[in-house]
Order: sequence, then structure tokens, then C-alpha cells
Amino acid sequence: MAQSLVGAGFAVKGKFTVGSQRVQVVVDLPLFGAFTYLSHFDVIPGQRVTVPFGKRQLCGVAVTGIPPEGLSDSQLKTIDQVFDGLPPLPADFLALTEFAAAYYHYPLGPTLFTALPTGLREARDITPVDERPFGLSELGQASQPPARQRARLALWQALCDGPLTQAQARLVTPQAGKILADWLAEGLVLRVTAEKPALQLGSAPQLNADQQAALDALLAQPGGFQPWLLHGITGSGKTEVYLQRIAHSLAAGQQVLVLVPEINLTPQLVERFIQRFPATRIAVQHSQLAEGERLRNWLDAWQGRADIVIGTRLSVFTPMPRLGLIVVDEEHDGSFKQQDGLRYHARDLAIWRAHRAGLPIILGSATPSLETVANVEAGRYRQLKLSQRAHGAARLPQVRLVDTRRAKLTEGLSDPVIKALAARLERREMSLVFINRRGFAPVLACSDCGWTSGCPRCSTRLVLHLLERKLRCHHCGWEEAVPHACPECGAPDIKPLGEGTQRLESALGRLFPTARILRIDRDTTQRKQAWEEIYRQVHAGEVDMLVGTQMLAKGHDFGTLSLVTVLNADGGLYSADYRASERLFAQLTQVAGRAGRADAPGEVLVQTQWPDHPLYQALVAHDFDGFAASLLQERRQAAFPPSVHQALLRADATELAQATAFLTQIRSQVQNLAAGVLISGPAPALMVRLANRERAQLVLECANRQQLHQFLDQLPPLLDQLARQYGRGLRWSLDVDPQEM
Repeated sequence: MAQSLVGAGFAVKGKFTVGSQRVQVVVDLPLFGAFTYLSHFDVIPGQRVTVPFGKRQLCGVAVTGIPPEGLSDSQLKTIDQVFDGLPPLPADFLALTEFAAAYYHYPLGPTLFTALPTGLREARDITPVDERPFGLSELGQASQPPARQRARLALWQALCDGPLTQAQARLVTPQAGKILADWLAEGLVLRVTAEKPALQLGSAPQLNADQQAALDALLAQPGGFQPWLLHGITGSGKTEVYLQRIAHSLAAGQQVLVLVPEINLTPQLVERFIQRFPATRIAVQHSQLAEGERLRNWLDAWQGRADIVIGTRLSVFTPMPRLGLIVVDEEHDGSFKQQDGLRYHARDLAIWRAHRAGLPIILGSATPSLETVANVEAGRYRQLKLSQRAHGAARLPQVRLVDTRRAKLTEGLSDPVIKALAARLERREMSLVFINRRGFAPVLACSDCGWTSGCPRCSTRLVLHLLERKLRCHHCGWEEAVPHACPECGAPDIKPLGEGTQRLESALGRLFPTARILRIDRDTTQRKQAWEEIYRQVHAGEVDMLVGTQMLAKGHDFGTLSLVTVLNADGGLYSADYRASERLFAQLTQVAGRAGRADAPGEVLVQTQWPDHPLYQALVAHDFDGFAASLLQERRQAAFPPSVHQALLRADATELAQATAFLTQIRSQVQNLAAGVLISGPAPALMVRLANRERAQLVLECANRQQLHQFLDQLPPLLDQLARQYGRGLRWSLDVDPQEM
């Protein structure tokens, strides 16, 4: 109920209280700490409010905390409005955001607002839609039906047969909304609390021995917090184990949170969940949803109406009052790590959330991260193995290496690859050509003077997109028209170097003119329904060859796919990032796993100039355990994560010298505070220039996690103070547990 305090000059909503209280409020500004306001109304932690901040009115959230001493009421501003259309944000949601802010050393206000859907970040009240059906009240049942108006009579007769939802009522008459509102005001109808439908289960396949053993172990857990690693080879049926374990949580009246790394995995997974749980309400959360739909799904989960939430990394914050199980699919995937703003890792926050709530969490992967493998070795996680494919006739594909050091390539394709593609086309089996480069070619070059198409804003090359006649930067978005001649020397002989998905699509079309080719990369999947159409075409047998990037490597099940060819994988062997070999092995294992998941035997051909490299030898042997053990040993010897804990302090400015000077000053100021913490740098970032900003970094390492965080706690005030001396042209960020150098 809105009340007006005329004398105070503001309008507020909420319950009036005598006198005033001091309230701690956070706002969505990059400022550490909460701000103290006065309120003439009861405000409890979690309530959304409007507060004056400078010359602006901002949406804020009341949080717990003791207001600082030494402030008089006359120094404090007053809360303008208290939003009470929704209950206060729950305590476990606030606790999760407070932990994330503390662990990642990021201001609480932006952390909390990052976790909220857009509709709740705005300074407006939200009144949730009442979805309960309408039914005739006792007065309505005793009243005469409205005989004169046909629409009202039809709706009345429909209500006599039982309650109707708003949507059902509109099917009777388009005027249903107005009529029901009138009858509700007159007391002729009322809202009916619908009984929750009983759990319904769709048909489920018979589990094999490995799957059944994993499910039995999960169900034998007495309760409480327990992280499980479900380590299954590609195609081993991890999702089926999830589904059958989830069924037990739903039967117990619990909610389930399922995290996936990429939006493109969501449609296929949601379809499986709908088929298995046809009467269960499922809320989907990802960035391609309309804001209204995303808010509605978030509220459904918070209010307990949705029993399953499936979403990408931001879904880890979704409040769920009856949460009983968390599943993180493809837990190794780098997409779970946010790379700007609040640089959180959704998998790690999910583990903390499960620990605080005392519930099990399942981490699934064919190629677990080394952090997870190390936790299994240390006994903190329990491992379940799936070593055979779920489909009875399916086997792991045979992996063969194609030595390209002396091979003649046609548009980047070797003779063995071309012959293998032709054989699959003749047998009407599907093939996948994998190259992790979109566009036509990674660079345009002049053969006379050596000019290459560099990005004017970044230390990288502009990629040729021939279909659009554009040169485009895949890092900052800069694009320009393809020049007709060399910009440096004017020579007309400028040529594309290397291959991208567009060039391969064109080359395959010339080599196999009858083949139906489908390209899958970020350029072809921007439309909202793109992935649904891709799945429809593939499962309808309308595709002979897929050409795509790493988007195809994650979790997709293309049943008739029998051949995977991998081009230009060697680049991952040259990277200065110590995680590159781990990522490359995971990527190749995942994309290889798309082959041979049904009756047709699978084959994988990897073109490489380094066929004797240990990474490729492990790939041929399907030896993840051996390769992971060797990488862990290397990391221990080099004192790299996960054997130590790491943070990156980054700075960027218009010139590298300014960023480096800032970090040098910071290092000199904190060196005496860094007992036990190794500080390396400053050094330029691997990509020095990005979007007209030049970047440098300090690497902070410590064997003790708590000791590292005690050191990091001291940095933000010093960083803010020093950054002000450099002006607004300098920016800094702190990245805890970084995934990119």
C-alpha cells in the first residue's frame, strides 16, 4: 500500500514505523562497501529500495551490516521508496552474492546486481502475475448465469465445468480478462490454488552396468554435501544418469539446478528433460531469452513453481527454496568462467552453494579439469567412472593422425581426409570437418610487400569474411571493407592465407558438389531459433557434412555421424598459456567423441605436423587419465595451478607504459605485505592491445589459498587510491583463479 509523507517531500511504499531506522544499502556502482540511509519504514535485508545517490535516484538492495558509528541523522539521506511487490530476496541468495563478492574481491553492489535479472535491477516495483486458475465462488454457484451476453454466458458455463486459467478462459472468449476482473470484484469468482500435478516420468532406457553402478552410488549417499565427479567417456550416457538421479530428487519434492556451459546445448537438453518429466515445470535461463521471459523464469524458480532450472553460468545465482541437487554438465568448460566484470567461476560457486546448503553436486565430463582431478586425488571429491558407450553397438572412434609435413593439401584438406569424406558420402553417413576458425581465412596478405590485414585496435589480425566482403576482428568487433589492392604498396595481388569455416564450406562444395553441407559457427547461429533448425535438419537426414568450430565439440549427439576430421589443431601446441595443452586435449577429445555414437563405427582423422607429440599419442590411445597425470606432474614441478593458487592483477591504459608504471608502483607498495605471496611482473598481456587499450599484468601466486586472499583483501583501497593519480584513462581489475593469461 502506497503512503505519502507530504511533509517529508517523498512518497514511499512499505509499513510505516515510528521514528526512523538506519539501513545499509548497496547500489550498482563500482564502489566497495554499503551506504547508510535513514528509513521511516520497516526495511529488512533483501528488500529493493530507491535511494538518492548524488543527483540520481538509484535502485538499491538493503543488506545486513552494522552502520558505521559517528554519523548523525542530519548527515544521512532518506530512502525514497521501498518496493514490496515481491518478498525480500532470500537469505541464501544474499549469502551467495556476499561470498562471491568477498572471494573475487569485487564490490558487493555490482555483484548482487549482476546476479539479478534485468527487471529487478531497475527502480520499479514488480508485481508477479497471479497464475492461479479462476473458479466459481459459493456466491457465483448460487447466482443465475448471465443470460443476455453470449460471451459471459459461454465463460460462465465453462467455469461450471471446473476452474480455468487465464489462458484457458481466453480460448472461450477474447473478452475473458475484463469479464473475470469484473466477477472477481463482485465476488462471483475466486482464485483457486491448483494442486501440483504428480510427478510423471517418460520412458527411460535400460542402464548399462557402469551407469547403474554410478546411479546406485549416487542414491546410496545418506545425505548432506558431497561433490561427485561423473567421469564418462564421450557417449557414455552421463545425461541419462543425471535424469534418473534427478527423478529421485523431484519425487522427494526437491528442486534441481542444472548448469550447462553454452546456450547452444540448452535446446537439446531441455527437450530431453521435457520428454522425461512431461508434467514438471522447467525454467530455462540464458542470455538469449527476452528479458521478460528471463525474469518470469527466475521468479518461478524463486517462488518454487519451477522444479528444474536449466541454464548457463549466471543461473548459479538463481534462488531455489527447495534446492536438493546441483548438476554441472561439461564442468571442465571455460565458458563457466566470466571474463569481465565479476570474474566468477560458476562451477566453483555451485560447489560452494552445495556445501552451504548441505546437498550433493554432480560434476560431469569426459575430460575433467585438472582442478577437479586434483580434488579427486586429494579425496575431496568422489569419482564415478563410465567407461563404455551407452548405445549397445557404439564404441569409441578410431583416431588416426595424418602427417601433413610433406603432404599435398587441397584447400587445407589432405588426400586421406578427402578420400574418407568421399567414402562416407557414398555410404550416406554424416561427416564433420572441424576447424576452430570462423570466417573465410584468418588473414589477408600481400605477396609483394608482406602486408597483412592487422586490426587497428588490437594486436591481432582481421579475419576475412568473404561472403560479406568484410575484414573483421573477432576480439573487438572492428570491421572494414576488403581492399581491392594492397594498402601499403598498391599491388593487386593480395590473397587469403589459411582456412576458416567459410573457405572450407566453399572448398567442400567444389570437391563434393552433391553433398548437403551445413556450416555451424558464431556467424550462422546468431538467430534465436538457429540451433533448433540445425537439430531438425541433422535428425531429418538432410545433412551430409557439417563444417564448424568449437561450438560443435560440446555435448551434441548427432546419431549418424561416423567421421570427424580435425584441421589446424597444432596452434594449441605453440601457445604461451600453460593451460593450452589441457584445453586442446579436451577440445579434440570432445569433438572426436561426436563420431560413432550409434551403429556406424566412428573414425577421427587429425591433420598435424607433430604426430609424435605426447598429446596426440594420448588422444589416439583415448588415455585421458595418463595425459592428465602427466600434466598435473608438470604443473607441480612448475608451481602452476592447481598446485598453487593464483590471481592476476591487470591494468589497461591507452599506452602500455602507463599500465606498466601503475603496476610497478603497486608492486613496490605491497611487496612488504606479501609474505608467502610470489609477485611476478609486471609484464604485457598475451594480447597486448585490445580495443585501443594496452594491457599489462602482475601474477600473484601462493601455495596457501587463505594467505593469498588475506593479501588480496588489502589491495582494492590501494589500487583505487593510486588509480586516481593516473586519471580516468587507467583501469584495473583483479581476477581470482584466472583461466586466461
